[in-house]
Amino acid sequence: MKNIKIKSFSLLLLLALGSCKKDFLQQSDPNSVAITSYFKTENDVLLAVNGCYSALRNTNTIGETSDLWTDQRSDDTGTNDSQSNSGEPFQFNNFSLVPGNSYLYAHWLAMYNVISDCNIILGNIDKATFTNANNKLIYKAETETIRALIYFHMVREFGAIPLVTVQPTTTDQITALTFRASEAAVYAQIVSDLKDAVNSPLPTTQATGTIGRLSLAAVNTLLGQVYLTMATTEDQTNRTANLNNALTYLTAAYNYKTFSSLSSIPYTDVFDVTKKSTCPELIWQIVYKQGDPIYSSVIAANSQASGETIDSQKPSSSVGDNVTHDLVNEYETGDPRMAFSIAYANAPSVKDWYVTKFRDVSSAAGVNGYGGNDWILMRYADVILMLAEVNNYLGNTATAIQYVDMIRARAGMPSYEVSSQTAPYSTNFPTLKLAILHERRVELAFEHHRWFDLLRTFSTTELVSYFQAKSQANFGSAVLANFSTKDRYYPIPFKEYNLDPVKMYQNPGY
Repeated sequence: MKNIKIKSFSLLLLLALGSCKKDFLQQSDPNSVAITSYFKTENDVLLAVNGCYSALRNTNTIGETSDLWTDQRSDDTGTNDSQSNSGEPFQFNNFSLVPGNSYLYAHWLAMYNVISDCNIILGNIDKATFTNANNKLIYKAETETIRALIYFHMVREFGAIPLVTVQPTTTDQITALTFRASEAAVYAQIVSDLKDAVNSPLPTTQATGTIGRLSLAAVNTLLGQVYLTMATTEDQTNRTANLNNALTYLTAAYNYKTFSSLSSIPYTDVFDVTKKSTCPELIWQIVYKQGDPIYSSVIAANSQASGETIDSQKPSSSVGDNVTHDLVNEYETGDPRMAFSIAYANAPSVKDWYVTKFRDVSSAAGVNGYGGNDWILMRYADVILMLAEVNNYLGNTATAIQYVDMIRARAGMPSYEVSSQTAPYSTNFPTLKLAILHERRVELAFEHHRWFDLLRTFSTTELVSYFQAKSQANFGSAVLANFSTKDRYYPIPFKEYNLDPVKMYQNPGY
């Protein structure tokens, strides 16, 4: 049982408990290096931090292909694929997720692997000798921010979760940490990490040669989003204070921008692989290497439907990244973001909409689809729309509308005031709150924001009503009637729950 617990929190890596008597069956690796003696130089720490960045690209963490726990959980994408291997993945989209789902468990383990790696760095960084004192502060800030980001995803997905901020060295320590800490405690740790990072000597923005690394713009963006989420989903006692904190940090992030107007940046530039290191709208992205069989991006090739050539030179035999008709119907007439982001595939095996937002048809990507698309974690359109959201909640309606209009102007769409006087816009989005949610949906489609946006916008009971009011015909095989209050959170993976059914109690409904 103790060995299972070590594995469950991904803490087996680099732990040497050595409590059993050695015999001839036990062998040691003469080339292995204990954690306590690994961190000696500045470069040792840098390599470890780079490993944390690299872990973000994993399918089971938050990389480009992690849509199973984000977009496919929402009303934007899903699957109508009847292949035999679609059973467990389909549970996310069909709101029929069970605690024994192996994809869910893989996600849990991968996320705690990243947390474990961060804890190891933070617990040993003081042992290394630095020639540049600022670098130590920067590496610490990067590690804290990555840990905060992973915990932010996990607390929104599962609710109360184990909160581990140290590197356990004994099974007793691991046992003591095997319990679900409150959401408030997890958020407090996230805020603490990010406040430390926001006061560090990180660069203000990404620069040539540092694309993919954290900046103060990114840390402020994340901290602002955390406070906004706390204000809308946590105890409402501190709602106004949290909204004001969100406003402070999101405004700071916005002020770090290096462009004068969002309209000066074409929407298509944001996703252009030839401009991924120069587009000023990008705040933080996971970098992929074009043409490389291992480190290239697969999002363009994977998105493409059979018979289509918009996304990639790699031929597809699947339905691609399927788009719900619910999203298709939400695009306003003439919105160029629709024409760029989705297309209808005419192949007899498809006859449906698929994602075209992520493209690389270059010769460098080739027929193998080794794309150069970076996965965008943060960009300024997101910051602008969160500022609209915060200002609306604070009663600053005019300011909120100004931010919405920045997004609509760049897209070439009429202003909010003009659109709100017309049907069907006024019918579909009768309040500014719903208009902001709409703008986020069409602007940030397929960028893994939608599910979390819904959680911020609606209470659990409101979210159930929101989903069940939609037309089943627009959701293909996914059964909307399955959606209930249980779906506010994912179930705790059965293997985790089984460690201690009392301290690792299951979420309601599972």
